[in-house]
Amino acid sequence: MSAHEARNGPWLVALGAALWGTESAWRIPLNERFEHPDVIVFWEHVALVAFALPFVLPRLGELRRVSRRALGWLLFSGVAGSAVGAIFFTLALKDGNPTVVNVVLNIQPVLSTTAAYLLFRDRLAPRFFVWAPIAVIAGMVLVGLLSPTFDFHVDAGVGYALVCALFWGLSTVAGRGVMVEMSMPLAAGLRVIIGLVSMTAIVAARGLLHGSDLWPTSASAHAGTTALYLVALAGASGWIPLLFYFQGLKLTRASTAGYFEMMQTLAAVAITWGFFHVGLGPLQVAAAIVLVAAVAMVQRAQEATALS
Repeated sequence: MSAHEARNGPWLVALGAALWGTESAWRIPLNERFEHPDVIVFWEHVALVAFALPFVLPRLGELRRVSRRALGWLLFSGVAGSAVGAIFFTLALKDGNPTVVNVVLNIQPVLSTTAAYLLFRDRLAPRFFVWAPIAVIAGMVLVGLLSPTFDFHVDAGVGYALVCALFWGLSTVAGRGVMVEMSMPLAAGLRVIIGLVSMTAIVAARGLLHGSDLWPTSASAHAGTTALYLVALAGASGWIPLLFYFQGLKLTRASTAGYFEMMQTLAAVAITWGFFHVGLGPLQVAAAIVLVAAVAMVQRAQEATALS
């Protein structure tokens, strides 16, 4: 790795993370045009598969060397992460404060670290037990579970966001079992293909696999911009950041990458607060900063443990 590549690596991670953070810009208006969030996720996967196929088809030969165990992890990742997790995220943006939702999702690394310990017996760093509770407490303050006014109301959006974080965290752990046996473009492409199969089954099971539900009048009234939002969601906020992120990760120390991944939260909050005018109160802002910082320290502690 050249010095130039090493310098560029963290910024590629930041660019990928920031582009991921833009997805609220497309999901929020799409929620206004589609009654059913799972239909949005279905169309998102149609576009994602179109982006992924040129990367998948030349690499299918790799599957001859992939174990059944890795294929099982890939199947789980596609269903839980690509399909079900995206449904809950779309529901969270529809029913909750989108700024809170995007910050709450930062609890995901705490969940995935815990899952890696339970499934793979990964070591937990001593500092995990310091920073993880701080992250959880900050998250509780953020969503109103620990409020000076003792107002314990939590909207449905927060619940959906936590379920989403759980599925995405488990999917991250499952991805570890896949990436050791196949290349990133193939693994990512097959993941979204499995996601599309899953979404087709979910939409069909709910009786939504016909014209009026797949493409309602509210979408057809603005067909051009609706299609543009779907393509932007799958491309600019989905497949393209994935390529930037993993290329950057190859050139970046894991402990450094964790800090640059914060760009995802910053971009998401800039969009939901700046463009959709959905903000946070002063106490929530403080809790959000503590949450993101604590999660970054959890990642740093775990990565240092992995290297020791």
